[in-house]
Amino acid sequence: MKHKRKVIFISILFLLSVGFISFINNRKTIDDEILTYIVDAKSQDLQFYWKKNNGENFKSIQNLKSFVESKQLKLLFAMNGGMYKKDNSPLGLFIENKKTLSSINTSDGSGNFYLKPNGVFYITSDNNPFVCKTGDFIDNGKIKFATQSGPMLLNDGQIHTAFKNGSKNLNIRNGVGILPNNKIVFAMSKIEISFYNFAKYFQSLGCKNALYLDGFVSRTYLPEKKWIQTDGNFGVIIAVTTKLNK
Repeated sequence: MKHKRKVIFISILFLLSVGFISFINNRKTIDDEILTYIVDAKSQDLQFYWKKNNGENFKSIQNLKSFVESKQLKLLFAMNGGMYKKDNSPLGLFIENKKTLSSINTSDGSGNFYLKPNGVFYITSDNNPFVCKTGDFIDNGKIKFATQSGPMLLNDGQIHTAFKNGSKNLNIRNGVGILPNNKIVFAMSKIEISFYNFAKYFQSLGCKNALYLDGFVSRTYLPEKKWIQTDGNFGVIIAVTTKLNK
């Protein structure tokens, strides 16, 4: 009888250890596949960039890095922030420091941007972040920064109905979501991933709303995680900076 109990106890320990190892391996796989950065808009300097004061487009993360360093700032994080036209102008809405530099785009068309519902990621003047459907966006004069892209990855906690589990449409992808604690999570896949699995990742973090930013052109600068991409030929770039003397 004692022998039988010992065998059962050992079997339970074995199953628990297998489950734990499986969990660790799965977590490692996720971290290996998706790069994330969490931002508190209330305490960090998060801004959206498109052009310099002279009207010249930033285009690359390196150009932005050089620019902020000339202002005695350190670049902590940067990521391309929405789809754009051939001339690097935003394909949809862009607001910078409460000024609308590109109008909202509610037209129909082909391509990911027009896979309705698309959406807007914006920061209010009191530094509250939001992701919403384009049709729900209201410019009340208190929008500090805004960028439009699409499609919505998550809308009220639900994955976009056009995304299918098991899809073979794989690509590098980046996006942004709002966490339950009202912080912002930026994510970029390190490997090709489907829309469904990318949306599922934001859902697993507890996001109710998340927005797709772009695909294979996506780049992220995040030296704290040893991920340094400074090239690119973008429209909008989203970045976090701090003072150099900090």
